[in-house]
Order: sequence, then C-alpha cells, then structure tokens
Amino acid sequence: MIKLLLVEDDPTLTYIVQTGLQDIIGGYEVATAANGAEGIEMWKQFQPDVIISDIDMPLMNGFDMVQRIREVDGDTPILFASALTSPKDVLKGFATGVNNYVKKPFIPDELNAHIQAVIQLKNGLKSRNTGNILHFGNYSLDVEHATLRNNSNAQTYTLTPRESQILGLLAKTINEVVKRETIITHCWDRSEADFYSSRSLDVFVNSLRTLFRHDPAIRIKTIRGVGLSLIVS
Repeated sequence: MIKLLLVEDDPTLTYIVQTGLQDIIGGYEVATAANGAEGIEMWKQFQPDVIISDIDMPLMNGFDMVQRIREVDGDTPILFASALTSPKDVLKGFATGVNNYVKKPFIPDELNAHIQAVIQLKNGLKSRNTGNILHFGNYSLDVEHATLRNNSNAQTYTLTPRESQILGLLAKTINEVVKRETIITHCWDRSEADFYSSRSLDVFVNSLRTLFRHDPAIRIKTIRGVGLSLIVS
C-alpha cells in the first residue's frame, strides 16, 4: 500500500485523483490537503511515501511547501502536478527539491506511472538513515524512543519527546543552521501560539545544552535572528 499525500486546491481534481488511485487503480491510501500550509501538517501526521502537489495555491504555494519540507526531509519523493511547466517554473521546482513534474491535465493512470517510476528510483538508492538512530560525536540519538547515549561512558539519558525531536532535527544537519521557524513547524502543533512555541523552544534548548556541558566537542549554537546549529568538532 502506497501512502500518498495529495496537495491540491481544486476539490474536483482532488476527488478524481483520490478515487482514481484508491478505488480504480488500487494499492493507494490517499490523504489530501487544500494548500501548502495544510500539506505540511498532513506530511507530519500522515508520513506519506510520496507527495503530489499543485504549485499555485492559496495561503502557501507548492514551492514554499516543498522548501519547508526539504529543510528536514530529503528522502520523500515529491512531484509537482501543475500547468506551470515553463522552463523557469521547472528550474525553480527542481532547485527547491521536487523530484519530477506531471503536466496538467492528466489521468490517474498517467499519474500512477509517474509515482511508480519515482518510487522505484528511490528504492534503488541507499537510504540515508534506515534505523532512525542518529550519530554525532560520541553520542547516539534514538529519536523514536527519546534516548541519548554517550558511547564513551555508556551513560544513557531519557529525553522528553519534544527534546528528542528538536535534537533529531539538529543532528540531521550537523554544523548547519536550522531555522527556528522550521523547528517550531516540525515540533509544535499549529494550534499552539507562535509566541508560546518560541519561548518553549528556548527552554528545551537550554535543557539539551546541559547534557553536553562537560563535552567541549558538542555545542548547540544560537544564530541570533536565524536559528540553531548543532556544532560537532
């Protein structure tokens, strides 16, 4: 069963694609979103195998959605299904991180062929992190079970789920900056106030810093006005 996230603001097309893939072709579980902002939330909740997205949508367009997703997820195949297929739009899409384009109008069988091709291509590539265990310095982070192990002394720390999520995002991009907005989007629900989420992030980061206070090779650096970076030397 292929878990597919369809991000499309046209309800008629959404219905055609969803019923065509689920009920006629078969082998699909389709979740839907009407714009890029909803698409990000559904991507976090549904954890799709592949994403199909329109480009021109209200609230948040497809380019912005893909850019936000690609900041933390470089593996999930993403296809744009759009009438915007000028060279400029295509180049912008690939630069953002999309894997392929499907030109509108299309039929579900055509879309299915594109999906199967991009999934086969992905399965032919080595996964970057199959066990969800992230390694940095002397540490191993099990994001799913919220545990951090210091391999130099075998000491294990139990984290809160949110601490684990935050540290996991930073550990995936060692020595690179992760925007505060990206961390909050990934680790907090949309229903929580932005101000509350931002203040809470600082509290969780300070708690994580205490874990590495005796290890000069590891530090969580704040880049003021931008975001955070896990520095491993």
